[in-house]
Amino acid sequence: MNTLFSIIVPVYNRPEEIRELLESLRQQDFQKDFEVVIVEDGSTEPSDSIVERFRHKLNISYYSKENSGPGDSRNFGMKKAKGNYFIILDSDCILPKQYLSEVDKELNRSFVHCFGGPDAADASFTTVQKAINYVMTSFLTTGGIRGGKKAVGKFQPRSFNMGISKVAFETAGGFGQIHPGEDPDLTFRIWKAGFDTRLFPKAFVYHKRRIDWSKFYIQVNKFGMVRPILNKWHPGTAKPTYWFPTLFILGLVTALTLSIFGLWLPLMLYVFYFFILFLDALVKNRKLVVAVLAILAALIQFTGYGIGFFKSTMLLNFSNKNPEELFPKLFFKKK
Repeated sequence: MNTLFSIIVPVYNRPEEIRELLESLRQQDFQKDFEVVIVEDGSTEPSDSIVERFRHKLNISYYSKENSGPGDSRNFGMKKAKGNYFIILDSDCILPKQYLSEVDKELNRSFVHCFGGPDAADASFTTVQKAINYVMTSFLTTGGIRGGKKAVGKFQPRSFNMGISKVAFETAGGFGQIHPGEDPDLTFRIWKAGFDTRLFPKAFVYHKRRIDWSKFYIQVNKFGMVRPILNKWHPGTAKPTYWFPTLFILGLVTALTLSIFGLWLPLMLYVFYFFILFLDALVKNRKLVVAVLAILAALIQFTGYGIGFFKSTMLLNFSNKNPEELFPKLFFKKK
């Protein structure tokens, strides 16, 4: 297949991020033509002046529309795009110079209609960004589902770094209105349509995740609430492992309670787990402070996700309301 890449980037009030992303696209070592489609999703801080600076450096299109969420904005961009293979990126990503070359190499080696790539922490990231990046990508915390080579089951691409052919996009119908969770929802519909997905391990991006601890909790809490909804929509995709964060936190509370009565073994198992986590984070990041913060990040991740997952599961099973009524903040209204 002769591929023409269209880079699709929704943006909401983050012009500086777009500048960094476009600069990294300008520096790609890729020798073929590609286009960039920026979709302004109802921002009050538009990126038009930033985009204008790159008009003569990149084949770039810029569209502005009412706010309807990242999923709908990606669909909008893909409908406007001229290419036959779409690469979807978040605005807070920076690409290494070989990114497009690695994607092209993988597709030429063995074509697939949908791929996902990992994310990494650049040396310039803050210690908090590096700690959060670690727990969001480590096999010890996520089982590798966000880009690890030892991923459990079929790989589910994430929309911060995802590729999809025009054929697969048109067949599966694009992203839905749920957010977060729009990327696994689309992946499941891509599978049902008969297309496969694959991890491109060398097509990584530097994902900044400009969030603090409270925003990180809110994010992972939403991830937890979304998963039971996806399980209900796509029953064959539900896995017992999705209960792990909830059981982990319940077990930790139980272990702390038992330690009051002199039963230390359960708590020591948790101490051992966090020690292994600490060592792994230290080896991979080579900074003591990042390794220490990785423990805090893991606790926030498990707590937020575990509570969200349990709450959502209970409400979905014991309420007659549909997910849109139960969790209106997880859905964008159709425009």
